[in-house]
Amino acid sequence: MEANHEEKRNAALKRALLILSCVLLSIGACGGPLIMRLYFIHGGKRVWLSSWLETGGWPIIFIPIALAYYHRRTTEGPSTKLFFMKLPLFIASAVIGLLTGLDDYLYAYGVARLPVSTAALITAAHLVFTALFTFLLVKQKFTSYSINCVFLLTIGAAVLGLNTSADRPKGESDKQYIAGFMMTLSSAALYGFVLPLVELTYKKAKQTITYALVLEIQLVMCLFATIFCTVGMLINNDFKVIPREARNFELGERRYYVVLVFSAIVWQGFFLGAIGIIFCASSLLSGIVIAVLLPVTEILAVIFYHEKFQAEKGVALALSLWGFVSYFYGERKYSKQKGSKMKNEKEKEVEIGKKDTPETAEVSQLDP
Repeated sequence: MEANHEEKRNAALKRALLILSCVLLSIGACGGPLIMRLYFIHGGKRVWLSSWLETGGWPIIFIPIALAYYHRRTTEGPSTKLFFMKLPLFIASAVIGLLTGLDDYLYAYGVARLPVSTAALITAAHLVFTALFTFLLVKQKFTSYSINCVFLLTIGAAVLGLNTSADRPKGESDKQYIAGFMMTLSSAALYGFVLPLVELTYKKAKQTITYALVLEIQLVMCLFATIFCTVGMLINNDFKVIPREARNFELGERRYYVVLVFSAIVWQGFFLGAIGIIFCASSLLSGIVIAVLLPVTEILAVIFYHEKFQAEKGVALALSLWGFVSYFYGERKYSKQKGSKMKNEKEKEVEIGKKDTPETAEVSQLDP
């Protein structure tokens, strides 16, 4: 009875954590690109600075780590460890962090050169690469529902990309546009590799993966990604240019710094949400949630930046919602079947146990 109660409690906590991670990812996936676009629309030019902001808010992660530590300390005493991460996991997290830093730059370069609608191509490629690498790296099992979801979301994102020429920035050369396009696709491929790589790290780690340890992994990843982008900023002299760019910012100098700070905070929500979903479910689900949020970002761009809401965006929204519902319906159906199967197996074990009791054995011996 106690074991069943503990299992139900852990399942409820994991479900709550999954919901929280989805909320954080929603805030980051929708808010991050919009704030980054706000920076470029109103006079921002520094690509390395924008990429730095994607992970530069990593000190925020110390807050939940400290809260978790003080909670453990009240129950375990002064001998409680602040950090659990061992050296092999630290090295793996650092390598993934450097890859994330490179991906940050590729993505920021694409956003600086391409219209918002072209983000559809990022997501279309991103989801395909995520599905491919989850199959190759972590042996993800696909159901008909998950395949249907990936297909619908990919088609929906590609539909959004059909009308990118209508939103193409004025005065941009073909060379710049093609460079932004290639950077965007490279970013999609790389992040499609990073998500399953994080899940593989969880599986191969020679220590128990708890959410507290997941936060430490995220801290190290963001730290090394920020170091990577900091080197780029130093080479590009971005730190010297920031005060001058702030004075010339169309929204004002004070709002320039507000945009930078909020950008760093919102992007942390994206990364914390992504790794939380990987911890609670899978990297495939993390990629699916990101894809589903694309049409939401498009609608928000229409509201805040007065972009046109073409028919393609409505079709993409419908396909994305359909794919999302399809995935969760399939997962719920699979969970019920799995639960029913486990219940039947337990009932069989109980029946076998009853047959093998001492009383039954004694009766069978006395029976002529």
